[in-house]
Amino acid sequence: MALPLTSGPLTPFKWPNRKRKSDHRKTKTRRSRRRYLAWLRQMTLCGVLQISLYRRMPLKSISRLWGRFNQVDLPVFLRRPLIGLYVWLFGCDLQEALEQDLRSYRNLGEFFRRQLREDVRPVDETHLLTSPSDGKVLYHGQVKNGILEQVKGVTYSLRGFLGPQTWDRSIPELTSTSQDLMHQPDDVYQKSLRLRPGNELHHCIIYLAPGDYHRFHSPTTWTVEHRRHFPGELLSVNPGVARWIQGLFNFNERAVYTGQWEHGFFSMSAVGATNVGSIKIYCDQELETNIHGKQPQNTFFDKHFPQPVTVRKGDMFGEFNLGSTIVLIFEAPHGFQFKVNEGDKIKFGRPLGSTA
Repeated sequence: MALPLTSGPLTPFKWPNRKRKSDHRKTKTRRSRRRYLAWLRQMTLCGVLQISLYRRMPLKSISRLWGRFNQVDLPVFLRRPLIGLYVWLFGCDLQEALEQDLRSYRNLGEFFRRQLREDVRPVDETHLLTSPSDGKVLYHGQVKNGILEQVKGVTYSLRGFLGPQTWDRSIPELTSTSQDLMHQPDDVYQKSLRLRPGNELHHCIIYLAPGDYHRFHSPTTWTVEHRRHFPGELLSVNPGVARWIQGLFNFNERAVYTGQWEHGFFSMSAVGATNVGSIKIYCDQELETNIHGKQPQNTFFDKHFPQPVTVRKGDMFGEFNLGSTIVLIFEAPHGFQFKVNEGDKIKFGRPLGSTA
């Protein structure tokens, strides 16, 4: 059967204009990307503004006032209800305290610095490192390229935290605002620590909450050779804030003690925080923290111990008022492993790390 013939000129077939649809999709994608980037910039600016405003708050003055309040002696009849309220709010374990009668603590400061019974914290002797305090492990791991993590994904600089490597100076005391902090690359700084062949650099951060035991101890046997005090700020070191402020530990006041242990370089740092009225170190009575007056950024005060101080594993090293953070930075042989996980609650004297 013959097909009917069409009348009029033939119209050539045209395929759909896929290019135009593709261009439309690309335009839409670009527009969405621009909106996202604009939103991201806005959120970043808001975050920077919030951090800037937060850092401008008079946190050091507030902390000094809180410290004075903590030292006000309470009437005997008020000690049990007021300190008991604190015990209830923060879940303090009175059964571990050397003195369990709340009426024996003259003020809140004495309760913060309470001693423990000797039998409740046996110090592990089978591992290289034990926990220096009660608290929560915020982060631990190997230091690479001079960068440390304060919590997962939020970093700070090893160079900025420890400061210039002038620990071997023979000058007993030195005040400095060295610009070396700003110019030396982080990876070069780490290499200049001159670790022993085969060793690696590690770090661990332990956060002490208000309800924790507030004294801290030596995590291993080592010799203290130098102290560097950064006056700094007193921002909160709560894990939520640590996730919010990049480089938090480089901003805050801290006392950095450096020396040697059996495997080389070792440092233990007490980091101040909001409402931490003072940091006391038993082998360094000259240390004064939370002093009046604002210091220029990167200011630090050095003290070189003429005779290195040997502290043994488990020895009491210092104490906080209220709560704060301990940072350990040390070299260890290849194969060193931490025996805790991030986020774990840990007690003073329990295993922290050892070789495999």
